[in-house]
Amino acid sequence: MNVDFAREYQKKIPFVSHLKILTETLGKGSATLSLPVEPHLTNSLGTVHGGVIMSLLDVALCTAARTLHPESVGVITINLSTSFIGAGAGAKLLAEARVMKDGKSMSFVEAEAKNTDGSLVAKAVATVRVLKKEKL
Repeated sequence: MNVDFAREYQKKIPFVSHLKILTETLGKGSATLSLPVEPHLTNSLGTVHGGVIMSLLDVALCTAARTLHPESVGVITINLSTSFIGAGAGAKLLAEARVMKDGKSMSFVEAEAKNTDGSLVAKAVATVRVLKKEKL
């Protein structure tokens, strides 16, 4: 799977487009995505809202899993656990995701969200389901 493929299918997801999430790099079982920090994505403290951070992590986790299943229709989250460690601030957030264990229909993935200075914002682990094409 190449970056262009990931960017194209992500454009078909209105929420991902709205947040302006961008796939930066892909590897076998890994992905790095970014999100520009805009004022309307912040909370009352002026830092990135937790829901925005979780959304970035979720898309990164699923993208990493999909690199191992390019023939799939998509990947959906079954379970997502997130720990918030620091504040999201600066011009953009980065999420780095990697597959810990991959199966035929389920993958176990982990990710970290960081500020551009490298400071840790949140960590997430998830179980995702790979959606296979229907056999005719």
